[in-house]
Amino acid sequence: MTDTLPKSDRLKGKIAIVTGAGCVGSGWGNGRAVAVLFAMAGAKVFAVDRDLGAMEETLQRIRDAGGEVTPYACDVTNTQAVAAMVAACKETYGTVDILVNNVGGSAAGGAVALAEEKFDAQIALNLGSVFLTCKHVLPLMEAQGSGSIINTASTSGIRWTGSAQVAYAASKAGIIQLSRVTAVEYAPKGIRVNTVVPGQLHTPMVEVRLAGQRTGGDVSKLLDTRLARIPLGFMGDGRDTAYAALYLASDESRFVTGTEIIVDGGMTARCD
Repeated sequence: MTDTLPKSDRLKGKIAIVTGAGCVGSGWGNGRAVAVLFAMAGAKVFAVDRDLGAMEETLQRIRDAGGEVTPYACDVTNTQAVAAMVAACKETYGTVDILVNNVGGSAAGGAVALAEEKFDAQIALNLGSVFLTCKHVLPLMEAQGSGSIINTASTSGIRWTGSAQVAYAASKAGIIQLSRVTAVEYAPKGIRVNTVVPGQLHTPMVEVRLAGQRTGGDVSKLLDTRLARIPLGFMGDGRDTAYAALYLASDESRFVTGTEIIVDGGMTARCD
């Protein structure tokens, strides 16, 4: 896969909020890839992150390609902040056609080892943020009779993936069911809700955070461990998540709601 994402008209005229559009380092994180690919597909992107600096590369990639993007700083675990963010998008672009939730992070620890406050923080960050953005975006979509919401979960929400991270796993499983329930409730109102379930991708977070948490900073060891679980024999990156999200955001998936696309190179299909 080349480093350049293709242009198309698949989202021409659409307004997309993409949360977690920044990244901890250079390269293709999920949120960055979604924001850039959507802009390349013709959407006007309202790029959201709590750290504007983390979005610099995202914004530059979009602008270099001639896309349209508006950055916005927001803590999506705070309902007042989320309400203000959605209002700002409406003021800027008039509506919201697409919402993509990419905010999240993991904390190691099982049911005994993980501190209670860390468990609560993981649920608020990974699951609560999805609840809040849906709460404030859905009325806009309902008023116009259309919309597509894509939530980013994880294979940790459906399988054991190599380490005890009980809060992360629980929150990502919760995203899948939140999406299904919301999809059924809002289907009669013309709104689709689906989930992308990425596996163990090679994103900047691997080098910046996960290697320190899992293998004492040994990036190669972590990559080898993760690669060994993937039947296709290579690791994807945020662009693979973005392509799945693009399909779910586009009219090509008009008959798809309340379901998941697993993007993991076959990892969760293995029995061993």
